[in-house]
Amino acid sequence: MQKYYNLPLQKVLENVESSEKGLTQQQAQQRLHKYGKNVLQEAKKKSTFVIFLEQFKDFLVIILIVAALISLFLADAESAIVIFVVITLNAILGTIQHIKAEQSLESLKALSSPYVKVLRDGQKVTIPSQEVTIGDVVFLEAGDFISADGRILENFSIKVNESSLTGESVSVEKEMIELSQEVPIGDRKNMVFSGSFVTYGRASYIVTNVGMETEIGKVAQLLKNTQEKKTPLQQNLDNFGKKLSIIILIVCAILFFANIAKGGNVVDAFLFAVALAVAAIPEALGSIVTIVLSLGTQKMAKENAIVRKLPAVEGLGSVSVICSDKTGTLTQNKMTVQKYCVNHAIVEKQSIDMTKQTDKKLILMSVLCNDASINDGQEIGDPTEVALIQFAKKCNLEYQQIRQQYKRLLEIPFDSDRKLMSTVHQIEGKYIMVTKGAVDVLLDRVVSIEKDDEITAFTQKDKQKVIQINKTFSENGLRVLAFAYKELQKLELEEENNYTFLGLIAMIDPPRQESKIAVAECIKAGIRPVMITGDHKVTASAIAKQIGILTEGKKAVDGAEIDTMTEKELDNFVEEVSVYARVSPEHKIRIVKAWQKKGNVVAMTGDGVNDAPALKQADIGVAMGITGSEVAKDASSMVLTDDNFATIVKAVENGRNLYQNIKNAIQFLLSGNTAGILAVLYAYLVGLNVPFAPVHLLFINLLTDSLPAIALGVEPHNKNVMNEKPRSINTPIMTKSFLKDVVLQGLVIAVFTMTAYYIGNRQGGAALASTMAFATLCLSRLFHGFSCKSKKAVLLTKRLFDNLYLWGAFFIGFILLNVVLLLPALKTFFVVTSVNITMLLTIYALSFGSMIAIQLFKKYPSFW
Repeated sequence: MQKYYNLPLQKVLENVESSEKGLTQQQAQQRLHKYGKNVLQEAKKKSTFVIFLEQFKDFLVIILIVAALISLFLADAESAIVIFVVITLNAILGTIQHIKAEQSLESLKALSSPYVKVLRDGQKVTIPSQEVTIGDVVFLEAGDFISADGRILENFSIKVNESSLTGESVSVEKEMIELSQEVPIGDRKNMVFSGSFVTYGRASYIVTNVGMETEIGKVAQLLKNTQEKKTPLQQNLDNFGKKLSIIILIVCAILFFANIAKGGNVVDAFLFAVALAVAAIPEALGSIVTIVLSLGTQKMAKENAIVRKLPAVEGLGSVSVICSDKTGTLTQNKMTVQKYCVNHAIVEKQSIDMTKQTDKKLILMSVLCNDASINDGQEIGDPTEVALIQFAKKCNLEYQQIRQQYKRLLEIPFDSDRKLMSTVHQIEGKYIMVTKGAVDVLLDRVVSIEKDDEITAFTQKDKQKVIQINKTFSENGLRVLAFAYKELQKLELEEENNYTFLGLIAMIDPPRQESKIAVAECIKAGIRPVMITGDHKVTASAIAKQIGILTEGKKAVDGAEIDTMTEKELDNFVEEVSVYARVSPEHKIRIVKAWQKKGNVVAMTGDGVNDAPALKQADIGVAMGITGSEVAKDASSMVLTDDNFATIVKAVENGRNLYQNIKNAIQFLLSGNTAGILAVLYAYLVGLNVPFAPVHLLFINLLTDSLPAIALGVEPHNKNVMNEKPRSINTPIMTKSFLKDVVLQGLVIAVFTMTAYYIGNRQGGAALASTMAFATLCLSRLFHGFSCKSKKAVLLTKRLFDNLYLWGAFFIGFILLNVVLLLPALKTFFVVTSVNITMLLTIYALSFGSMIAIQLFKKYPSFW
């Protein structure tokens, strides 16, 4: 591997066959083909065949295989064949589920992969990080992840956190130097490395290594061995499933020995006990949850919310506070200049006079102290800076020409603590330092003012006039930037003070039309919306009132007030405040913690590198996909691809619905299994013959578990969930009322099943009794899928017909059951006897009757 940090910069460019102008699109494609994509190799994925074989590792499946082999040994080939067919079909279904879930998660990973700004064909463009190749010129700014190793070409005070490689959390200040000796990674100050991120400043670099050839590629083996963690819900269900399995196995063992004690055949008793265990234990619980979560997150991704961490889906349903930024999230993030101020006079955008030197200078400097650009209609950079460029174009000033004429020589990049940005240019033979930033911050650094092309002392009276104009702008919901400059004696950066004040530029970022509706939806759903912004309090309050966040009795405060509060004071104060203005990243963490101490689940939005700690502190960190830095995205649980507050509210609705769907699927599985157990226990206690043959239970398990449960998991979402209060994060899914419903519904199905048994027994003896009980239990469980759609009765409502997947699962099961009952060739295999039309209709009526009974219980819950 080349030691690029030891080479002269020109030699590096020669080695990678590139230049400061970067690559053409054609060169990039050729190199992608030559070097491969810029990705780290993951562990080799299991083949479909291996996944299929792993389905047979389950303890109960192993018991079934043993049972089938015993059947073969005892010349009971029919039972053995049926068992092998059932477990093979189960394995196929399990394999399909596994692959579908994996594909869903992989597509989500692709959606959330970082993007990079590179130079292609002489233009700055944004591409996925995996398409970066050797020789590319990459642009970096604060908040960007570095996706490939490279040598720095231009450096503007850039600092990089390389903790992922070095373990050092302190950011490294990079330099344009040539190192003459071998040094460790942490001291290679002229290089940047994949896996690190920019905490300050700006730079460009030439890519020297990609993918597995990067420094982090050397430790990629560690990444290969990482495994996806289960969500809290999956862990809880696994624990519940294990405990339930032990109880069921004990019951099955008791029944096994009881059958032998009554003189039953040992093999038959063993096969029945095993089959009952397979039918009763809800082994599909974990996989159903995985499938539903992965399919749900795919749906959310289509609705502009990419879930990066699966536990967030569960947490979304419990969100009770949403702390949202204003710009771009609650507003349109389409800044346009409305007014500006020079000589203490407000000028409308349509009334600009470019013959006045002060006016022209203000617009000129707004283009110079600016990082944004527009290429082929693509706006790259902060929307505020883009608005300034668009305004200059309307004034017939070509920003690229201005920047070419007055090149940037030095700079101090913007950061959220200083709230300023400064650049140095040579203008008319003088070194001029131009600064833009927050009005209240910049005014304290001003000593003079330019009025009518003359420079005079900046008096207290001048300051008060500017403050009053700024207040007027802010009260109208305008965002204001102040501009100032000073002459430097030599080409070096000076302290950001002793400026000449030039003027103000006011822009509007109107609220999104959907924000007001989304805020109202939040309040209805018991969720408290809170605005947290770096903007002026007056501006923030104006927007918050328009969209319904700042209501009667609620307050707007700024960061300075929070600084004066102790943690306890803030804890007591936080519920009174709906708008926080002029806040720092530290304030955001304090606000989130204060809400969390009150037992709330908090969602927090963020876009900058400094927002990362607050995003991690929040229960659901939400990063902006358009304006957000890669660091913010990495720290978040969810990324909004449209930076829209309404999308967060939609994601909460999706989260609530997904949780409810999972709960419905679990209720379906447990109540159906309960019915089978109760029917068998009843028969045993009253001295009846066992109502089911082992193959019946296996068939029911195969037919009525997975497909209807998955169909319930993708149940169409119901807006009524937003009429409920947020669910407590500590509320278990297996509540007393939930288990009560499970037992009651299982009991109803068991009663109708045993009714079919008695009818069959009276009309044709034990064989017909078993056949009718089996068919009724199977069909009742298929009908039961419709009862599990909702807490309320769905019969005779449109809701009954809105899930085509559930109808598909029902008809597949219905047809297969009838094939088993009516096809003579299968009767011996499935241990069923002939049924006439009357018996068949009786089975249908009793099965549908169980659904009617459960629907009545849902319709009139007060009666039980």
